[in-house]
Order: sequence, then C-alpha cells, then structure tokens
Amino acid sequence: MDLFDSELRVIAAAKELVRGLRPDENHTVAAAAMDTVGRIHTGVNVHHFNGGPCAELVAIGTAAAANAGPLVTIAAVGDQGRGLLAPCGRCRQVLLDLHPDALVIAPDDTTGEPSIATVPALLPYSYRHPDSAPARLLRFHARYVDAVTNGTKTLTVRWNEGHRTGPALACFENTEHGTIPMEVASVMVKRLDELGAEDLDLTRPGGLERYIANLRGHCPTMPADANVDIVRFRRTAADI
Repeated sequence: MDLFDSELRVIAAAKELVRGLRPDENHTVAAAAMDTVGRIHTGVNVHHFNGGPCAELVAIGTAAAANAGPLVTIAAVGDQGRGLLAPCGRCRQVLLDLHPDALVIAPDDTTGEPSIATVPALLPYSYRHPDSAPARLLRFHARYVDAVTNGTKTLTVRWNEGHRTGPALACFENTEHGTIPMEVASVMVKRLDELGAEDLDLTRPGGLERYIANLRGHCPTMPADANVDIVRFRRTAADI
C-alpha cells in the first residue's frame, strides 16, 4: 500500500517526538497513532528491568485517555537516527486484541523504506484473547464515500485483514469524512484465483477482471492463490 498524507503525518509526529528526547537509556523510542478523526496521539517507551511498556503501548494508552476510539495508523521511531521500527511481538498481540484494523507503518524488509502492513499480516496464525471486543473498522478509499453513505455499496473483498461479523465503522482513507456505522453481515473466505463474478454480484462483461485488477493494485504483494475475505455489510442508523 502507498502511504497517504495521514500516514506521513504519523511518521513525522513520531520523529519529532523522538528528536526532542534528551539522552536517556530508559526512553529511546517514540510512537504516534492516528484516530478516525485525524487526531494524533503520542508516547515514548519506559524501559525497565521488570518489562516496562513499549512506545506503541504508551501511545495506545494516551489515545484511550483521550477517548480516541479505534486507531487507524500507528508507527514507532527509534532515537539516534534509527528510524522506523517494526513492533515487537507483545505490541503486535496488543494491537491485534485492541486495534486489529490499524495499519502499522514499518521499514520494508528489503529496501528499508516505510511500508504499511495490516496487524493480521504481522501476526499470522495468531491467538486472540477471548475477552477482547475491539471496535472494528472497515477501511475504504475516499472514492467510495458516497456509495457507502447511500447504501449502494454493500460488498468488499479484503486480504490479510481478518474481518468478522458484527458492528463496525466505515473509515475513509486520507479524508476528513467521519466514520459511518455499519454491520458486517457475512465474511466468506475464498481463494483469489477461484473467485467468480457471481461471488461479487458482478453482471457486466469484464467486471471480474477489472475488480481483481483493482484489488491487485491496492494489494500488489497478494499472491494469485491468496485466501481473500468477501465481506458483505450494510449501513446502520445507530452509532456504535
């Protein structure tokens, strides 16, 4: 996925915070997280022999103190010019249980450049705490604001996002449009190379090919035999 201005703002906020830290071996990483209305919440790690929290966890707590709701993006930056850092295993598990739909900005394994990953992609074969009940997000490109708002768009295909049935909020990338309450009615898993037009309610000639090409443009690393989620949803009137 390409970085939007919103993701660049999150990176910039973490970098600004870590640059301002005085030399202190107990505080060496800064994190920033964005909520659904574009507010950025920050935190620094608290290193301690008994297992003090990472910067990402402090930022999550700061966001919770501000009643931020579900987070859409998070990034951590190390001091002394270390740049973006990938989250540790504990942070990945916390994100999966509390903010499973946040996008994590981390350095690409090959190039080192900033890249975006979903939390489920960072933690395959994962365990989810049975008592966790996070507010879920269904992220859309800004061009779908009207279609989701008026209820004409009720289906989407996702890869490596781990959606479930139940209440959720539609969130539109890199816009100031607010979230829209919705209900995920069903999630059907199917291999990408086995998708049919009937699975996606497509009737126009060539519609399936165009849909898959668009999906590949959004997820360029998705393999041909990937398992994808066909998510059906409906807009609801009540906020959640």
